[in-house]
Amino acid sequence: MGRKTPGLNTSSMSDISFLLLAFFLLVSNINTDQGIARRLPPPLPPDQKDTPEVKERNIFIVKINSKDRLLFNGEVGDISELKDRAKEFLGNPNNDPNLPEKLQMEIPLLGMMDISKGIISLQNDRGTSYDMYVAVQNELTKAISELRNELSQAKFGRNYADLNDPQAEAIDQAIPIAISEAEPTKIGEKK
Repeated sequence: MGRKTPGLNTSSMSDISFLLLAFFLLVSNINTDQGIARRLPPPLPPDQKDTPEVKERNIFIVKINSKDRLLFNGEVGDISELKDRAKEFLGNPNNDPNLPEKLQMEIPLLGMMDISKGIISLQNDRGTSYDMYVAVQNELTKAISELRNELSQAKFGRNYADLNDPQAEAIDQAIPIAISEAEPTKIGEKK
């Protein structure tokens, strides 16, 4: 009769590999995309079927076609101009009758404020590149951030990021994020 070869006891190897796997999952960083922060508008009251009418002067239309070219209210534009154009539109510093109307509102910590009724309408083509889409979103976000920082400096003497919660909420009420995003279409395609 031949000699038996000794076996290797591997029952504890599965326990060790499981512990190593658990250790690396707990210790490693998993990158997650943060997304683009947008607050959805409140739902319509049940008795209201149609969306409210918005005057044409209160809408700033930004369109991106499949070749990543921009149109601002029908005029060809460049991404480098977008932030300043959006700031001018939302701020309407000189009460231009072609720019959005303003609504007077009492805001805690700020007093009576002129709130812009302006809405930025973003429309993309289905062929718009993701890079251009994100670049446009970033420029629009910068415009709102700069307006908030300017008001924060004027009212509280600090940047928006340094405000306490009640102060930040007051600035948010005075300068809301008013970006509406339409469903992607074929921009420039003949019907």
